Amino acid sequence: MTTPTTDLSPAPAGWRSWLRDHSELGVCVMLLMLGVLVLTDALTMDVDIAQRGPVGPKTVPVVVGAGLLVVAALLAVDVVRGGRGQAETGEDVDLSEPADWRTVLLLTGVFLGSAVLIEPLGFPVAGALLFWGAAFALGSRRFDRDPLIAAVVSLVAYTVFNNLLGVPLPGGPLMGVL
Repeated sequence: MTTPTTDLSPAPAGWRSWLRDHSELGVCVMLLMLGVLVLTDALTMDVDIAQRGPVGPKTVPVVVGAGLLVVAALLAVDVVRGGRGQAETGEDVDLSEPADWRTVLLLTGVFLGSAVLIEPLGFPVAGALLFWGAAFALGSRRFDRDPLIAAVVSLVAYTVFNNLLGVPLPGGPLMGVL
């Protein structure tokens, strides 16, 4: 007489099927890792809190990191209980069309170029090139208007961050002139 075996582990195909049905757990893992990273970075930040007052530079990253952990946990519970994400219905996207790799590559190039040029040229010039290049990559061909708007947006962003918020940005050679 044989004794029945009680193997509670699902077959490998069963695990794959379960993971496919609960693929949103990947988002939970990503949110969890991002929350841990933000909290670790915020809590190991070297800041003299007495200089800053009761709400220092650690406050917002700690709140954001804790929020990411809470959202990851709540989403994981919802997914395990059977919750599913709904397909977007608001956008008019034809999924049968191929990806627009030209735009993606142009935007990537503009972003990387801006990152390389920010030190030698400063934020106002690199930011203007970033805004103008992004507008061009996304389809704007108004060569009379776009550079002017990009320069104004870049100077306003530089002024707000550098002067009002106290976030030092590289000014570059034009800051001696302006």
